[in-house]
Amino acid sequence: MGVILRKHQGEMHLTKISKLSLVGVLVALSSSFIITIWAVYLDSFFHSISIVGLVSSMLTLIGIATYFISIPIIEKNNKAKIFTYTLLVYAIAYLAFIITKNVWLFLLVAVITTITGTLRVTSFGLIIKDSSSKTKLSRNEGLIYTVLNLAFVVGPLAAGYILSEHGSSFVFALASMFIFLAFLMFKFESLNDPTKTKKIDKNLIKNFFAFLKKKERVYAYIIGGGVSFWWSLAYLFMPLYIVRNGLSELWIGYFLFALPIPLIILEYKFSNRADKHGFKKFFKIGFIIPCIGALICFFMVENVFAVLGVLVVSSIGLAMLEPTTEAYFFKISTRKEEQRFYGPYNTRLEVAGFFGKAIPSVFLLFVPFKYIFLLFSAVMFLMFLISFKIKEVKN
Repeated sequence: MGVILRKHQGEMHLTKISKLSLVGVLVALSSSFIITIWAVYLDSFFHSISIVGLVSSMLTLIGIATYFISIPIIEKNNKAKIFTYTLLVYAIAYLAFIITKNVWLFLLVAVITTITGTLRVTSFGLIIKDSSSKTKLSRNEGLIYTVLNLAFVVGPLAAGYILSEHGSSFVFALASMFIFLAFLMFKFESLNDPTKTKKIDKNLIKNFFAFLKKKERVYAYIIGGGVSFWWSLAYLFMPLYIVRNGLSELWIGYFLFALPIPLIILEYKFSNRADKHGFKKFFKIGFIIPCIGALICFFMVENVFAVLGVLVVSSIGLAMLEPTTEAYFFKISTRKEEQRFYGPYNTRLEVAGFFGKAIPSVFLLFVPFKYIFLLFSAVMFLMFLISFKIKEVKN
């Protein structure tokens, strides 16, 4: 209860982490709306699963570059201000998608949101970190991810219905509204982050190679990227798989509604236990579950509903990974390293996301759709093997 409420002079107040969680929920609700329709929206321009994947990969490459370019920006400026500016840009960009019919204008707006998104993710992550003590970091990460995943249960179901009944424009409008509400709440609650680094790391190439010098950081990067790689299957390729198999767009909402339920139920519990009992076994079990799940999907790809069910069950493994991988990075880093290397570490999301989109897209140029399940199974098995190499960390 103390995670959510704190007693002060006889009254109960929401803790700062809980207020940040509420802001995060609004942002996540907006993101869940967009991620539900994104593949279908892109398909309306390109009419090809492979091209949709390749365009998404191109945007991801831009995100990777932005993470490194943004390091001096994050270090030099107040992270709360950066976060609020990114929310405004997103609110406007989602409205722009409503009126965008030209593919080049669409790509311009998509590039802007990609660049802004890297700043949003990095600034918000560091605000959470600076609002948490070292001993409570994993617990707070678990709380944040749990409430964020609540949005990813409600959002896809609503977005799938709205897409099916009213089209993508209504979805973008609502997503913009939720982002703007998050902006107002962040400003109204004065969730400021006064920390600022005076020394700025302007040599981006040197900073990148410095990040790679510590093998524990490299392992943390790879394992954290494995989570992002997996979500490419769920959120990019599966919506198109659903539509291509003759199901209505509403089924995209049903699937993405069910997908994060295991995460909501289990993430907070797993993050607490990892803090007390060590991270290594959670990483190993967490990766072997989706590995087996994707392998099962490869052999039963013709049974659409069975495939969707298996992928939902596989989310149990992701519940062991999503909050713990980032907490592990902070555990093995000093405060100076956190400020300097959190940006490069966050490129794991974009780098793994790029490979999770690009490699299957190239596969689909030559082989049937079912082989991407075999690909994802192999990558999860590789992550399982790498989990044996990490340094164990406990409170």
